[in-house]
Amino acid sequence: MARTPSNMLPLGTQASAFTLPDTVSGEMVSLADAKSDKANLIMFICNHCPFVKHVNSQLVQLANDYQPKGVTIVAISANDVTTHPGDSPQNMKETAETWGYPFPYLYDESQDVAKAYQAACTPDFYLFDGDLKLVYRGQLDDSRPGNEIPVTGQDLRAALDAVLSGQQPASMQKPSLGCNIKWKQ
Repeated sequence: MARTPSNMLPLGTQASAFTLPDTVSGEMVSLADAKSDKANLIMFICNHCPFVKHVNSQLVQLANDYQPKGVTIVAISANDVTTHPGDSPQNMKETAETWGYPFPYLYDESQDVAKAYQAACTPDFYLFDGDLKLVYRGQLDDSRPGNEIPVTGQDLRAALDAVLSGQQPASMQKPSLGCNIKWKQ
C-alpha cells in the first residue's frame, strides 16, 4: 500500500467549481447547488484504499454530527477504473449504500476536479468556509491502518468546530496520508 501525503493546497485558495454525478442517486451535484454558507467539506476517497476503509465509520459519524449544523459534505472518487475496477461507479454506489453514506459520493471520471484541487491521496480532505475559501486541508486524525491509534477525526473536527464558531482553524495542519490517486495514463 502506497503511502502518499496530501499536496497541501495553499490556505485561502478558492474552491473550484464542479458538477459531477452522484453514484447513488444518479443526480448531477454541483458545488454551487450544494454550497453551505457555513462550511463545505470536500473529501477525495475511493472504495479499495485501506486508509479509507480504516476511516469509513468515522466519515459517516462526522457527517451525521456536522451536516445537521449546516456543513455541506461531499465525497469524490477520481480513480482510473480501468486499472482499479473496484472503484467503478457501480461499486461506489454499493460502498455508499453498505456504509450508509449520508453525503453524495461523486464520480470524477475525467479526473479534472481532482487535478483542480491538487488531490494526491485517498483520503484527502479540503474544508472551505462559507465563502468557499480553503481554511483546512490535511488529515482526519493521527490514526492509520495498523498504528493502533483510535480513529476519532479530531483534527478535522477541530477545524470544523473552529469554522462553525467563526474562527480560523489552526494554521499548523498535518497532511493526510493514504493511497495515491490512480491517474489515467
